[in-house]
Amino acid sequence: MRVITQQTFGGPEVLTIVDAPEPQPLPTEVLVRVKAIGLNPLEALLRSGEFPPLMGRPPFVLGWDISGVVEEGALTYRFRPGDEVFGMPLFPRAASAYAEVVSAPALHLARKPASLSHVEAAALPVVGLTAWQGLVDLGGVSEGDRVLVHGGGGGVGHVAIQIAKALGAHVITTASGSKRKLVEELGADEVIDYTAVDFTEAVRDIDVVLDTIGGDTVERSLEVLRPGGHLVTAVAEGDSEIAAKYEAAGMRFSGIAVDPDPVALRGLVELVEQDRLRIHVQETFPFERVADAHRLLDGGHLQGKLVLTV
Repeated sequence: MRVITQQTFGGPEVLTIVDAPEPQPLPTEVLVRVKAIGLNPLEALLRSGEFPPLMGRPPFVLGWDISGVVEEGALTYRFRPGDEVFGMPLFPRAASAYAEVVSAPALHLARKPASLSHVEAAALPVVGLTAWQGLVDLGGVSEGDRVLVHGGGGGVGHVAIQIAKALGAHVITTASGSKRKLVEELGADEVIDYTAVDFTEAVRDIDVVLDTIGGDTVERSLEVLRPGGHLVTAVAEGDSEIAAKYEAAGMRFSGIAVDPDPVALRGLVELVEQDRLRIHVQETFPFERVADAHRLLDGGHLQGKLVLTV
């Protein structure tokens, strides 16, 4: 099979395609013939060495988001050959998903909804699980809550808007003017163009803030929360200094370290099947153009997700 690997940290040009033996599934794992691979900003940071290396130093194979077809399983009753599945196996351990074939724990996968293409399904797991765990598990969002999603046009943000709406929340989001149409179509009740308006002057009495931006956005979000409000961040989860400021102000502060979660994955599937969740893919790239895809990742400011097709 072909895999995309790198021998050193660096720019997109370090990603190369090589031949490698197919993995052998361990007990309770399945072998998946990959059809599409979702790309995430974290992978660009790992490629460049800008993020603490989860997998050590190169060589390694990046990637976690996959959608494909089961070829075989080892001592698992969950799937049969021919089943279409998707998921985020093994995170944060290496899943080596930039590959034509991946071996994954069956528990970390779900059946692909028929209404989703493999491209759309591959774009969902990392961002969908992050948003679900942030809003449902940590945030406890419920009917009537006022939720502020920072970065509503991005990967996590565009899914978070839809999950919050499905939970019955009034959803406000920050997004650039170029993403206004997208976030409104996804259900945002209010849109703050952060390039023109300071969100701290535009909203108040927020129950839950979901942060996907980091930086001073996290600290300034303290100003818009109601007493006892909750900030959940997918970016500054390890910032103990800011966490202490929230606690001193009587607010709650939580960080998301997303993990494979079969319950949340099934919840996402249910929302898709109820036509309450759709995935926005900005662009797809063939496997051979992974470097071009990573150049776009490096640029940031994406609408939704990027996906490799295999």
